[in-house]
Amino acid sequence: MSHDTDKLIRQLSLVAFLMAERRAITARDVKSNVEGYSEMSDEAFARRFYSDRAELLSLGVPLQSQRDEFTGEELYTLRSEQYFLPKLELENDELAALQTALYLLEGKFAYAEPLRLALQNLALGRPGFAEPSSDTAMRVEVVDPDYSPEMPGRLAKLEGAISKQRTVKFEYWSISRDKVAERALNPYALLQDNGGWYVIGQDLDRAGIRTFRVSRIRGEIKFATRRERDFRTPTDFDIEQFRGRPPWQIGDTIGEARIEVRGDTAWWVQRAYGETGRLEDGVFVTDFSSLPQLASWVLRQDGRAVPLEPDELRREVAQSLRRVREGHEGKAPPTARESPKRTVPTEPIERFAGPVAPERFAVLQALLAYLLAECGDDKDAEIPADELLGRFPSIPPEELEEHLSLLNLVNFGGGCYTIYTELSDGVVHVDKELWGDTFRMSPRLTPLEARAIRLALEYVGPMIAADAHSPLDKVRKKLEETFGVFELGQGAEAHGTEEEDLIATLARGRDGRRLVEIEYQKEVDAQPSTRVIEAYSFERALPHWYVHTYDRTSDGERSFRLDRMRSAKLLKETFEAREGFQPTRLRGARSARVWYTPEIARYEIERGARRLSDRSALREIPVGSDEWLESEILSKRGEAIVLGPAELRSRIAARARELAKELGVERLRVKA
Repeated sequence: MSHDTDKLIRQLSLVAFLMAERRAITARDVKSNVEGYSEMSDEAFARRFYSDRAELLSLGVPLQSQRDEFTGEELYTLRSEQYFLPKLELENDELAALQTALYLLEGKFAYAEPLRLALQNLALGRPGFAEPSSDTAMRVEVVDPDYSPEMPGRLAKLEGAISKQRTVKFEYWSISRDKVAERALNPYALLQDNGGWYVIGQDLDRAGIRTFRVSRIRGEIKFATRRERDFRTPTDFDIEQFRGRPPWQIGDTIGEARIEVRGDTAWWVQRAYGETGRLEDGVFVTDFSSLPQLASWVLRQDGRAVPLEPDELRREVAQSLRRVREGHEGKAPPTARESPKRTVPTEPIERFAGPVAPERFAVLQALLAYLLAECGDDKDAEIPADELLGRFPSIPPEELEEHLSLLNLVNFGGGCYTIYTELSDGVVHVDKELWGDTFRMSPRLTPLEARAIRLALEYVGPMIAADAHSPLDKVRKKLEETFGVFELGQGAEAHGTEEEDLIATLARGRDGRRLVEIEYQKEVDAQPSTRVIEAYSFERALPHWYVHTYDRTSDGERSFRLDRMRSAKLLKETFEAREGFQPTRLRGARSARVWYTPEIARYEIERGARRLSDRSALREIPVGSDEWLESEILSKRGEAIVLGPAELRSRIAARARELAKELGVERLRVKA
């Protein structure tokens, strides 16, 4: 047998033996009674037993140890009530709504397999859970802009390195320097933030904690050593320090800014940036580490944000507006030819690892519980192999027999076994052995499975809550009570409650064909407008939610971003669904040609722009509204120029001139 197979048998048998004994046991007891240890030398046993204990703890198996005060020996225990999932008081529609999350995320969520295994454990013994209870999956589109065929494999390798505390090496494209170089990292955590995946850890080349965007990793991620463990994650490391930071706060703080928020928009600033600053009588006060990035945010507000302090911020805004105006006056500048080179540094063709998969130990745990649950109170059961593989897609069909054989070898010491299985003619025959009933319940979820559920809640949680007809915080609280130490709710979106309430109202309008009245504030408006809409479908384009509608107020198809929706009220009036009407975001939008200077071209290339021979870039942008394009170009501070249509160029030049007056910066002296 392979080293991995031997380890799995040892670990599963160790868990079984500890629970069977129901007393504190010594390492000597383990060596004498647990499958796989007895033939080892004392030195090899000490090394393997220590390694197995550490790995089991990292998988969430609650092994406990304490030193005997009389003999000085270490004593080990594993209580069955801590090993198995406690009864989870989720209602059927709440559990089915979680299952709907899997359907929503299938094929675009790197953690789909651990999510599937976690949900199967939660649903063990509940009939009729194989299908979602609603057609939500047909009415919600999930778009992950950071997802690629390579992404799941990279996340899988990083997850393994984090759990095993192994140093990794990889080639990394530093976008700020536009260079690729090898980096060595002790990875502490993975973070999904603002639509992108990041790995955070100790950068061994630059001696500090650094954040790396996973999509900028090139080639294969490799372990730096052959050791079983390279480092220990610091106890004071807190991933929340890295979550939700706006661009102007990435880096060391260099000052504090005061920005007047005009019109009735303080509610939106509070919702979007309440944790990164504060509001004082209509003035947004925020620390900053980058003046240009803060100026970019001010300009994106297109007049709703007025820089007050410091003077350097006002001068940066003034200079940016002058560059925008000059770039859009007169004829569009000529551009270089398209570069024959590839648009971004690319990696060699290679066979990437598969998606993030549940740990094999966890799969075997869940498989054992499922087979025994199928036996129920009977001594045996027969299960079609195809049905079993459908429930455990992380088991390749050619490896099913090997997994079943492994379970046959798990013992409680003294030759007492749990189960005997045999695959024959496409059917799995199951015989429950002496200790079979002990493992009929689902084991606790591993940290990876719990993280998969947390990420699913962050991705589509408000839709789950709407489908379950239950507040999301209620579902989350029940899950937290079950998972305990995994702190499932940590890192939820700051404005999740508001979006959850909005989606619940809009979903009721969609399902009941009732009109909804919304207060909506476009990016360029100082005051919200009231609209009456027919809600048809939702889109989760990370990091934002959209609802696609027929807007009766403007008499046309419209999509609304939920973080800009102040309120939604269900009306009594109903509507008939428009035949064949399937609204989508940006359908029918016209296109604008935008040129980017070499200073920012590489950032835009990452978003789909084409590199030109002089290292600038060109991109065709779908324009849902002229106002949106206006604020987008203003936010680039003169580093992006619209080449056409001509009327958009004239509009942006005029707006830059007007905005300098509105913000009171037109007379400020700026650098030539």
